Amino acid sequence: MDAGEQEIYIEGHPCVVVDSVAMRYRVASSEPSAEDDRSRRFRRAVRKSNMVTVRALNELSLVVERGESVGIIGRNGSGKSTLMKIISGQSKPTSGAVYASSTPIMLGVNAALVPDLSGDQNVILGCLAMGMSRSEAGERFDSIVELSGLEKSIHLPMKSYSSGMSSRLRFAIAAAVDPEILLVDEALNTGDAQFADRSKRRMDELREQAGCVFLVSHSLETISDMCTRVIWLDKGDLIMDGESAVAIKAYQEFTKHLSKGNNNSASEILDNAKALLVATEVRERSSRRDRR
Repeated sequence: MDAGEQEIYIEGHPCVVVDSVAMRYRVASSEPSAEDDRSRRFRRAVRKSNMVTVRALNELSLVVERGESVGIIGRNGSGKSTLMKIISGQSKPTSGAVYASSTPIMLGVNAALVPDLSGDQNVILGCLAMGMSRSEAGERFDSIVELSGLEKSIHLPMKSYSSGMSSRLRFAIAAAVDPEILLVDEALNTGDAQFADRSKRRMDELREQAGCVFLVSHSLETISDMCTRVIWLDKGDLIMDGESAVAIKAYQEFTKHLSKGNNNSASEILDNAKALLVATEVRERSSRRDRR
């Protein structure tokens, strides 16, 4: 072990191991490349786009143990949802791998239901899509309707719902599962105050039952209330990974300077935080975590 390394042994098996994961996308761009004038004019004439590489997530490693609630914060485009999709298995990383003790369940409000079907039919459809049997869906039907707060509207076509009603139903269906590894992407920022209270109680129940929880939210108050550990991402880079209060305070200072137009001081806060980062190295065939 090199000088300056600290080796941490993990009791039992971790819930999630993110090992040197990175994500790149190739997308079309209308911005001219560094070519001669004739070639640029030709490209514009035939409307051919350049292909560019977008670094959605730069290489990072994490080890999340049982009982941890991990908040993920950062500006829009920082890679938060990308990381969640990789952990949940919805997206395959460009490099690296994710290991989990069971199938991670993504809890969100973006589940695709069928607008022409009634709300109650969509409840059954959504439950079946999440792997429940018909009997299990029937057992949870009443609690899903109660959480959604739709009452008699549950029998109307979903296409007649307002956006808030649709989101409440999607959340209620997604929250019907009891996963060991739970991922929540902005699912709590939906609905009125009464629904927010009901959804918060349900989230508390899910957190108590889950082995570990990942939570993405722009509400730092929600992150502070529900998370024991916070990961701060910015432009695909891992900036901080540590105690909630410390990471949230640093992020608030960063965004405060940005909002005032103090870009240099904001960059300095970002650089200082990144310089103090204790990075994780996942060793092959080992249950220990190295930090440097």
